[in-house]
Amino acid sequence: MVQCQHCKVHLPKADAIANEQRFYCSAEHLHSLDEQGWLGFAQWRESPNQDARPENIEPDLLVIHHISLPPGEFKAQDSSQYIIDFFQNRLDPNRHPYFAEIEGQKVSSHFLITRSGRLIQFVSTKHKAWHAGLSSFLGREKCNDFSIGIELEGDGETPFEEIQYKVLSETVGKLSATYPSLQFAGHSDIAPERKTDPGISFDWKRFQKETGLSLDKLPFGLASR
Repeated sequence: MVQCQHCKVHLPKADAIANEQRFYCSAEHLHSLDEQGWLGFAQWRESPNQDARPENIEPDLLVIHHISLPPGEFKAQDSSQYIIDFFQNRLDPNRHPYFAEIEGQKVSSHFLITRSGRLIQFVSTKHKAWHAGLSSFLGREKCNDFSIGIELEGDGETPFEEIQYKVLSETVGKLSATYPSLQFAGHSDIAPERKTDPGISFDWKRFQKETGLSLDKLPFGLASR
């Protein structure tokens, strides 16, 4: 017998749906956000770079980022493991000169979507990930307090992959079911003097169409930026 990660019911292992070392009693539970703030269909790689949200605060903003380690390396080979290592404070500074530059930085995001479409979760949505930094959303400071961060593997100039948009849309749908007040912005929208991600190559019109989000959920509009 095994236990469903989502609802804790016990069932025969042969009847369960497995993902990594976790089990689910139904596809619905596999594709849902559980009470602890984890998505069942994601790969879980918990980051130490997190802390509690302020009391009585639930996320009502989702911030889209891009990341590539080393910069642009994804064009030549699968390098997503470096991002995972970075978010888990395991990045070897001797592997690349750029890694030595960022050694000691403590960064995380709730989710990463790799070029191949892997969805990896590092922090529960109930907790703060360290993704936004100095930021402001419509006059509200400290966006980490009330936001969810999703990183897309890329450099902001190279078009993102079809599978990344597909996984992003599915993820947004599941998160919106739990957090219906979510609005959506890029990192550059909330930190315009510091950041440019997700970059000019991110197709906001496509994102809005594929997610079915109403325009009021996208206060910075649909223009590429």
